[in-house]
Amino acid sequence: MLVCICTKLLAQQNLRIKIINVKTKMPVTGATVNFPKLHLHANADTSGLILFSNLPKGKYEIECDAVSYQDKELSIELPYESKDQFTILLDPFAEELEGVTVISTRSNRSINNTPTRAEIISDEEIHEEGEMRPGDIKMLLSESTGVQTQQTSATSGNASIRLQGLDGRYTQILRDGFPLYAGAASGLGLLQTPPLDLRQVEIIKGSASTLYGGGAIAGLINLISKTPTDNYELNFHLNGTSAGGLDVNSFYSERFKKTGVTFFVSRNTNKAFDPAGIGFSAIPKFERYTVNPKLFVYFNDNTKLNFGINTTFENRLAGDIQYIEGRGDNVHSYFEKNKTARVSTQLSFDKKIQENKNVYFKNSISFYKRVINARGYDFNGKQVSSFTETGYTIKGLKTDWVAGVNFLTDHFSEEQINVSSLRNYSQNTLGAFIQNTWNATEKIIVESGLRVDHVSEYGFAFLPRVAFLFKISPEFTSRIGGGLGYKAPTIFTEETETLLYKNVLPVNAAVNKLERSYGLNGDLNYRISFGQINASVNQLFFYTVIQNPLVLSPNTTGQYILKNLSTDMNSKGAETNIRLTYHELALYLGYTFTDTKNPLTPKHRLNEALVYEIEGKWKFGSELYYFSKQTRGDGSMGRGYWLAGFLAEKLWKKVSVYVNFENIGDTRQTKFENIYTGSITNPVFKDIYAPLDGFGANWGIKIKF
Repeated sequence: MLVCICTKLLAQQNLRIKIINVKTKMPVTGATVNFPKLHLHANADTSGLILFSNLPKGKYEIECDAVSYQDKELSIELPYESKDQFTILLDPFAEELEGVTVISTRSNRSINNTPTRAEIISDEEIHEEGEMRPGDIKMLLSESTGVQTQQTSATSGNASIRLQGLDGRYTQILRDGFPLYAGAASGLGLLQTPPLDLRQVEIIKGSASTLYGGGAIAGLINLISKTPTDNYELNFHLNGTSAGGLDVNSFYSERFKKTGVTFFVSRNTNKAFDPAGIGFSAIPKFERYTVNPKLFVYFNDNTKLNFGINTTFENRLAGDIQYIEGRGDNVHSYFEKNKTARVSTQLSFDKKIQENKNVYFKNSISFYKRVINARGYDFNGKQVSSFTETGYTIKGLKTDWVAGVNFLTDHFSEEQINVSSLRNYSQNTLGAFIQNTWNATEKIIVESGLRVDHVSEYGFAFLPRVAFLFKISPEFTSRIGGGLGYKAPTIFTEETETLLYKNVLPVNAAVNKLERSYGLNGDLNYRISFGQINASVNQLFFYTVIQNPLVLSPNTTGQYILKNLSTDMNSKGAETNIRLTYHELALYLGYTFTDTKNPLTPKHRLNEALVYEIEGKWKFGSELYYFSKQTRGDGSMGRGYWLAGFLAEKLWKKVSVYVNFENIGDTRQTKFENIYTGSITNPVFKDIYAPLDGFGANWGIKIKF
């Protein structure tokens, strides 16, 4: 009996497989390896590695596939005699998609096997857009169809992100799946997030509250950080602008045997800039420091842990140019000071308990403080929030499951300086969710889920969701999905941000209630080749209804109150994306149609980008945008306008230099009209619907080791 047991043990083997891009020699994240005979399959991690345990002796066929790569079949005989790992080289298609795995849908599937429609901004696109604006992600996001950045301050440059025509508070912004930019912390989030340490950005449009809880009525944006790979990485990015800006960014990443690290540091500054000569800053004077260290621990191939800290500290001064330059007096006395401090932690633990079963634990604690000083008004508030989640995943041949529970806390408090009623609040949310992704047939994949949240003082929210993927042919696919969403009321909205929260009364849980929503979206995707020309077309339709929308209204005492309307608010429309490639030439065309009563939303928007690249030597790009007329909050109509830009970059092996021109036609709202009423001492600013900073140029150098 002992001899038989030993013989059986010797006949089993652990097999380590690595999948590599045959051209770039980089790991292929998310690639799938399947042993049909053994009914085993697994996905590669960020290092392109897969470990199979206790494989029996014999000869087996292996199938390997990944998005944008040609499928590969090969044979292996076990036990595998080589001491090294078994390496599989995959050939990319001519039109290679960068975003291999969608993380935000929780299923961690390749994008062409994910029923939930997701848009991926790849690492290469992030670097290209980072050349235009290396200090924040505002431009990176706003160049996608259906995505709009809305400026909420005429002098400080504050902005929020909108999806499909809905207010910025309905878009949930995540960092690696952690909700770090909610409530008070959402005010300057876009302007304080440099892109250099991001690996990809994932955008899910339409109701996504089932995935991550409240706040995702319009959708979610997940910023995915870089992780260590086997390749050492050290990047520096220096950038200067014609508006007096200077950006110094650096990123380091390396993986060792049992540990890995990433470390991002940046300093971003700008002088006050007034291109219109009206006496007010179109770009404020600011100085910002960001430090993001992260440690990764690999206990073994089945157990991983990472811990990181994100910190941002900024001083921002806007308003009258003479006041900013230290020449203020009784007339030139208007100013807005913003002092912010953001510190958050991220802890993730992942344990593979069987070949296809994982448990995980995530936690973050966030501290955000913002001090606003304006003439005759002060705001001093801080937010302490936390997020804790634990879950269990099962990956089968046809069905994947993920289930978990999470707990969110959000506590805001302010000092009683010159407000009669403090806007303090505490919201605790306990949620449970379950999601299933089912390969119903070879051509139909179904994703369904249910979340139940309990929000303190506001009760329960039940959030079902379903999405379908139809693989009609290799060239033609379609997705359709929908779900419910909700948003808990707070004082932090686009409207209150414009007022700097001055004279805004607190939310009353006895009067206010949850904003609830339901939404539907569907798309058609078609890819075709004409000789050397590759074309892809994506057509999206969307419809979202918000019940009990929260709006800001003045009362008889000159104060403002947030109240729920009895009538619904909706947004509907369509997005068209076309991509054409011919050798090194790529053309991107986009059109967004949005029908909504939400102010400051263009009904028609066009975008075009033309890119030409001589691999490893030169890169050229041009952009053109059109925004149709927009209705302002007072009912008046703004003008339509065009924007154009051009970028040129010279590349060497480790270094590249570039120059970029934005808004070549110098389009500015200050050319169309006076942006304020009253005097320069007591200005009342109008809604901002067009750029204020006008033409600008920036140049820089990128160094990579």
